[in-house]
Amino acid sequence: MPSSLSFLPRARGRSAAALAVVAAAALAGCSPLVSVENADVPQWRATALPTAGGAVLDDAGKILNRDRIIREAADVPAGTYTLTSTCDGGGKAFFAVSLNGAALTEAGAACNGSKETARITLPESGRLEISASSVDAPLLYAYRLAPEQGR
Repeated sequence: MPSSLSFLPRARGRSAAALAVVAAAALAGCSPLVSVENADVPQWRATALPTAGGAVLDDAGKILNRDRIIREAADVPAGTYTLTSTCDGGGKAFFAVSLNGAALTEAGAACNGSKETARITLPESGRLEISASSVDAPLLYAYRLAPEQGR
């Protein structure tokens, strides 16, 4: 005749499985991923690409869709510059550089938190435009264009 306690090993197994599911759910709730939409851009930028003096054009923000975000600076002197860029959120961000309405170059940054640099030569003074875009939106981006040091 089976003992009235014969259900205990099976019940313990079910209890352990249920406890494991509850523990996994609780742990997942303790470390939520922050979405790009809810990210604090100034806080992110402070560590990703802090602002620096001497930049002729810089920006940081969110690309929430595939639209280009365009910034411009007037009367930028001819010369050699360094474009430093970074992004987070997955994929890649692209930065198109134009001078007086003519495309000069495009640079990219892999959205893994690393910083990418590109050397940009402005053959003449004028109105500079940098547009940020991505087909991998949403993501966070930051860039800075500054005169090249030591030249």
